[in-house]
Amino acid sequence: MDFLNYPQPLADLISGLARLPGIGPKTAGRLAFYLLGQPQVAENLAEVIIKAQQNIKQCSVCSNYTDQDPCPICISEKRDRSLLCIVEQPRDVAALEKTREFRGLYHVLHGVISPLEGIGPEQLTVSKLLPRLEGVKEVIMALNPTVEGEATAMYVSKLLKPLGIRVTRLAHGLPVGGDLEYADEITIARALEGRRQI
Repeated sequence: MDFLNYPQPLADLISGLARLPGIGPKTAGRLAFYLLGQPQVAENLAEVIIKAQQNIKQCSVCSNYTDQDPCPICISEKRDRSLLCIVEQPRDVAALEKTREFRGLYHVLHGVISPLEGIGPEQLTVSKLLPRLEGVKEVIMALNPTVEGEATAMYVSKLLKPLGIRVTRLAHGLPVGGDLEYADEITIARALEGRRQI
């Protein structure tokens, strides 16, 4: 999108918004004009962004985002400390917590191994994982079923297997309400692989 006809501060705002994930230049332009027309909304948004930047940090134990350290999940006496679920991002913890099914602890990697992007294990929180394993009987790999997610799961599981810890992964397959005819071959293969008795 050509920003040459806009005043520089507006062009900078559009350009900044367009860097957000899922926001293209046209949407960024619409958002910028909306924010300029709604100064109170813009000020409130700027305020909450700055507040979040100042108050949210990574938990020193699990690396999840938190406003207290250690986070409420890590210090909870109600959590099963023999179960550890490894996820890619803090938003994955939120997704799993919404189900109210998992009662163990988490470890957030903040990404996956991706040699093409120059991301190796040392850029992730793998080094913080190993000291946390005392008393852990099972580690659940809840990484996205991408090539990078699978490679990361394999790397971490190779580190854990010599320690005698059971390593499992989330089942992959057909979503509830999905049609078999629209699923790709990999999804169907994973669904067959993860089948269980009823």
